[in-house]
Amino acid sequence: MLVNTIVSIIVISLVGTLAHFLYDITRHNQIIGLFTAVNESTWEHIKIALTPTLLWSLVDGIYYGQNPNYFLAKLVSLIIPVIVIPAIFYSYRAFSKKSLLFIDITMFYVAITLSQLAMMWVLLLSPIPFWAQYLACLGVFIFFGAYLLLTLLPLRTFIFLDPITNRYGFKAHSDKFNPFKKRKKK
Repeated sequence: MLVNTIVSIIVISLVGTLAHFLYDITRHNQIIGLFTAVNESTWEHIKIALTPTLLWSLVDGIYYGQNPNYFLAKLVSLIIPVIVIPAIFYSYRAFSKKSLLFIDITMFYVAITLSQLAMMWVLLLSPIPFWAQYLACLGVFIFFGAYLLLTLLPLRTFIFLDPITNRYGFKAHSDKFNPFKKRKKK
């Protein structure tokens, strides 16, 4: 199980890193934007941890889907980045007053690592009752629905606000830092 967890951390980290740039690489494909970062808000950085964690369900479901704690473990693995990324980001920003790229990158990998270690831990717990399994499964589906809804209709709060454009969601995207955009020749 430890080897599978290490592999999941590596794969989720790589896919999440790619997800930071995929919206620009695909020239702003709106479907891709549902699952990848479309701006520099905290929410979009949470999404790049959630998307590969959700995708990894296709793999870990094969290995652990029969475990009665699987859906609870998956739900926990999804909730952790939602808590860890803003907690670290806003904590250090309270002192530094500016974003520090090395901390932002480290924070992403810490969130993914904690997420997958927590999943492994929940899988090793004593089996939960059927009603709890059912609620956890329902929780995963509600979580995914909320994820999509908040991407399409971001709340007007600081977590969803792009600090570069001072806008929300798809409308907040800035080509200012897009290395994939073709520039017009002068």
